[in-house]
Amino acid sequence: MEPVIIEFPLRGEWIAPNTPGYKVPSHGTDLLAQTYAYDLMQIDWRYPKGFRFFKKPYISALLFGVRLNQCLGWSQPIYAPFNGEVIEAEDGIKERNPVHIVRDMFLVLRNGLFFKPSDINREMKSVLGNYIILKGEHGYAFFAHARTGSIRVKPGDIVRTGQQLAEIGHSGNSTAPHLHFHLMDGPNLINAKGVPCCFREYELFHDGMWSKISNGTPNRFDRIRLL
Repeated sequence: MEPVIIEFPLRGEWIAPNTPGYKVPSHGTDLLAQTYAYDLMQIDWRYPKGFRFFKKPYISALLFGVRLNQCLGWSQPIYAPFNGEVIEAEDGIKERNPVHIVRDMFLVLRNGLFFKPSDINREMKSVLGNYIILKGEHGYAFFAHARTGSIRVKPGDIVRTGQQLAEIGHSGNSTAPHLHFHLMDGPNLINAKGVPCCFREYELFHDGMWSKISNGTPNRFDRIRLL
C-alpha cells in the first residue's frame, strides 16, 4: 500500500522514537490501528540515542522527576495535517506532574497488561489520554496524549490544513510528553486498520547541514524539523 501524503503536524525540531521508518508495526502491535504510528517528541540533542526530553541532570530526573513545564516539547502546538472534519475530541484526562521515568514506565506496563479493549473509544481514555480523531479524504487521523485543557476543536468542526488542534501533553499511556499520531481506515480504534502515511515536506539534519525531504518517512534517530 502506497503511503498517504500529508502535512507534518508539528513545527520546530523533532525525533520519532517509534516510526514505521524503523519497523512495522512501529509500536510492536497492530492493536488500536497503530501499525504505522509515529511518536514524535523533542529531546536534548546532546544525547540523541537516550531520547532525553529534559535538560536537567539525569540523576535528578531519575530521583525527583521533571516538572511538565521543564519538559522539551510539552505544550507545543499540534496542527491539522489535512482538511477534515473532527469526529471525536476528548479532553479532561489529567497529566502526571512531575514526569517520573520509573513511575511512568511502570504505569504504562501495568496499563498494557490490564488493558481492556472497547468499541467505544472514549472508554479507553486512561490509555489514550486526551485525543482527537479527524476524518479526511484518505482516512482518519488519530492524535493522542494531548495536554489537559488544550483541545481547541469539537466534534463536527471543519478544520483546514495547518489549523491548531491542541497541544503536546503527557496524558494517558505516556512516559514523556509527546504526540502519538497515526492514520487508520475507520473511526473506531478497535476495528480500524492502520494506514501508512508520509510527510509532504520537512528538513533532515545530516553531516552538519539541513536538507529538504519530500514525501518522507523519518527514521528512528533522524533529527527533523519544519519551520
